[in-house]
Amino acid sequence: MQFAKPLPTYLVKRYRGWKATSFAENRAWYRHLADEGQHPRAMVISCCDSRVHVTAIFGADQGEFFIHRNIANLVPPHKPDGLQHGTSAAVEYAVAVLKVAHIIVVGHSNCGGVQGCLDMCSGHAPELEEQSSFVGRWMDILRPGYEKVKDLTDPIEQRQALEKESVLVSLENLMTFPFVCKAVEEDKLTLHGLWNDIGDGGVEEFVPSEARFRPV
Repeated sequence: MQFAKPLPTYLVKRYRGWKATSFAENRAWYRHLADEGQHPRAMVISCCDSRVHVTAIFGADQGEFFIHRNIANLVPPHKPDGLQHGTSAAVEYAVAVLKVAHIIVVGHSNCGGVQGCLDMCSGHAPELEEQSSFVGRWMDILRPGYEKVKDLTDPIEQRQALEKESVLVSLENLMTFPFVCKAVEEDKLTLHGLWNDIGDGGVEEFVPSEARFRPV
């Protein structure tokens, strides 16, 4: 694998700083995590966007969250076709093996994936319509959400509405997984939907009884 290169110097320096400080000061805790395994209470499904930092938002330590990140925090429908499904595998592991008590789907403002879905579905991104586009085919998951916001005329309002639809579509798709549905029905698992405004640090929670997101 001659194409693999050494880590950038700045990352090496940061690692060594962490090992000498944070790790050294919490060595017993890291040993506990290594020996006892992980027992997270919640799974978090969030976007790959580098600005989304769920552990910082909730002040979580190592071992608290089982985190899965993908483009636009989407969960596909249950599809046991024998192919490779990273997000579905993560959900299965979290529920069936780790037995998390909560799954939290976190959407966010200014989401590039959601904007790509808007552009694609409105005919302004033909490259995403190509079968060879991994992003385009992934964002097909959100097409049902686009149908609900396509008539909004304000572009910012429309994008934010679709960002929240990405959360709702994922919650609906989670319930197509038999083991998720069973755990929810047995009160062993709860599902939660959040939307994070990166600019002002706000977090909104979906309230089913009101059919809307409201500030936490």
